[in-house]
Amino acid sequence: MIEPSIRIVAMPKDANPDGDVFGGWILSMMDIAGAIPARKIAKTRVVTVAMDNVQFHMPIFIGDCLECYSHIEKIGTTSITVRVEAFVERRESEEKIKVTEGRLVYVAIDKDRRKVPIPK
Repeated sequence: MIEPSIRIVAMPKDANPDGDVFGGWILSMMDIAGAIPARKIAKTRVVTVAMDNVQFHMPIFIGDCLECYSHIEKIGTTSITVRVEAFVERRESEEKIKVTEGRLVYVAIDKDRRKVPIPK
């Protein structure tokens, strides 16, 4: 099931002088969005170990509302793969447009930063 993870407005500090939001900001928001359900499943800390097949389809502009949705694709012994899709609601309309998507992999860790099994 795809579930909403985060919703945030792109601010001037997140963009270049032309008003396009930096790809790194988008990746950061997607990373947070994917970590939320991964952490819930792992019941412990998780760290990002991979971002795979990230595709930027459309730009995001200052004032756009970014919405990230997450879907658990796979649960391994110590890792969780999450598909994250990012949509924007443009400031001047209520239309939602898919702007970015990708697959993120998280690993469950303990307080000493060692891999730990994910509970069944």
